[in-house]
Amino acid sequence: MRVVLVRLSALGDIIHAWPLAEALRRAQPDMHLSWVVEEPFQSMVAGHPAVDNVFTVTTKRWRRRPLSARTRAEIARLRARFHELRPDLTIDPQGVLKSALITRWTGAPRRVGLARPWRRERIAGLAYNLTVPGSSSHPHVVASNVELVRAVGGTPPSDPPCPDGRWLLDGTSGVPSPTTGDAGPIVILPGAGQTKKLLPIETLAEVARRLVGLPSTVEVAWGPGERDRAEAVAAAAGAGVCVAPPTSLQDLVGLLARAQLVIGGDTGPVHLAGSLGVPTLGVFTVTDWRRNGPLGPKVGVASGIPADATASVSSPHATPARTVTADDIVEQAVKLLV
Repeated sequence: MRVVLVRLSALGDIIHAWPLAEALRRAQPDMHLSWVVEEPFQSMVAGHPAVDNVFTVTTKRWRRRPLSARTRAEIARLRARFHELRPDLTIDPQGVLKSALITRWTGAPRRVGLARPWRRERIAGLAYNLTVPGSSSHPHVVASNVELVRAVGGTPPSDPPCPDGRWLLDGTSGVPSPTTGDAGPIVILPGAGQTKKLLPIETLAEVARRLVGLPSTVEVAWGPGERDRAEAVAAAAGAGVCVAPPTSLQDLVGLLARAQLVIGGDTGPVHLAGSLGVPTLGVFTVTDWRRNGPLGPKVGVASGIPADATASVSSPHATPARTVTADDIVEQAVKLLV
């Protein structure tokens, strides 16, 4: 059986789709599994033990210049590769227009996505000839993703499995650190994919200042467009807090893997750290940690959303009852360091 999995982006969502790939492999050990992903995230899929082949796309550029010769040529080559593969089944856990369009392009006779309300965009359903309900017993997006294993006759686990990113460490040599001493740093992640998910610089600086020496120095890591925030946090925190060096996505794996603790908002690197088995604290302000929180053997959450609030399977957003403070974050961080 030749299966195509379409999960294009973003980092955290790709990580939350790893358990589906693994479930598909367990259900059909002899299948050939291809994954379609945005080019910047190729390293988060290529080499995964359940994945045989990777197709990369650049949909953002395609949308900017949909009629350009380059766009038309790249799409034609992609569709030709799909035609050569001749997949039997395509599975789309992303459930948006762009992923659904690529699902159609694969030409698979069976095209499967999540049913509403678990699917993000209703229009995506036009690409599928079968939909599968998400999990009715657990709100986390991973639980709904693995329900799609039913498309190959598999049975999803009763609880959402934790994404396991340790396979990424095989090709990682680590990142030079400006810190001293044998203990790895505490890593703070000041960025987020959406402005409303950003944690205040003052709060992060206070957390960094109070965690210096428990048990090591603090590094503020940053990605594209985040350097100014990282420098502002480090400057406000003072001695013992430094800005991490520039990192590629693969370098980031090495940086997070040697950390004593990782702290950040609802951002992809937080989910990456949790998948590596690193003590990880996710701070959730406007998104629901029960649906989108980090999963892993050593994860914690600080959130202003009450634990007894109703979780939605259709929306990651929730209304916090209160603001998450530096005290809240430090309290949970210390628990993870014990």
